[in-house]
Order: sequence, then structure tokens, then C-alpha cells
Amino acid sequence: MGTPLTIAVKRIHAPVGPGDGARFLVDRLWPRGVSKDKAALAAWLKPLSPSDALRKRYHGETAASDAAWDAFRLDYFAELDASGEAMRAALFVLDAAVAAGPVTLLYAAKSVERNNAVALRDWLRQR
Repeated sequence: MGTPLTIAVKRIHAPVGPGDGARFLVDRLWPRGVSKDKAALAAWLKPLSPSDALRKRYHGETAASDAAWDAFRLDYFAELDASGEAMRAALFVLDAAVAAGPVTLLYAAKSVERNNAVALRDWLRQR
């Protein structure tokens, strides 16, 4: 990809916006309190979410320190780099959507700055 990617990141509990474009949930678990209709998803890209072990380890960190966030990102990027068949298929869907117009990655975590969608967007920009 020659041009920088413009990918928005948004909490799934926030209202759908007119500029969201194609909306993709990138969490492994379906978020509580959100109906599939209200989510207005193009797709649930579960293969692009962190593994259960990584997710549980990061959420188990008490203060989610800078060191814990950095370690999470490194481990998550390694998982993304290893990309199996399901992950490659999900990336194909996401890449096609990015080429077609605006894309929003959705997450359920409470932290706006430190969540897997932010990390995934960073990884997508670096690849």
C-alpha cells in the first residue's frame, strides 16, 4: 500500500456515525449490551483479534502500565505477523474495504488509547 491508511477506531458502544464507512468488530468476544442490528457491522473479523491467552494476560495487568501495553503490542504484532489462513482471509476483507472507502475498527474495551483496535491500526499502518 503506497498511501497512508486512514482507518478510524471507535468503541462499539458509541452511536453509528455517518462517516464510519464499513464497520468491523475486531474483538474475540461479542460485546455485552450490543445487538447485532445496532452494531451495523460489515463483518466481525474475529481472526484479527488477539488470542485468548494474550487478551487475558493483558487484561489481567492491574494498572495496564506502559510496560504492559508495550508488551501487549509486541506480542499482538507477532501474532498478526504469523498470520494463518483465517487471518489472511480477514485481512483480505479489510484491505478490500479500505480500498473502497472509509473503515472503522470497533472494540469494546473501556480504554480509548490502549485497546486491540488501536494496536491493529498501528500494525496495519506499519506493514
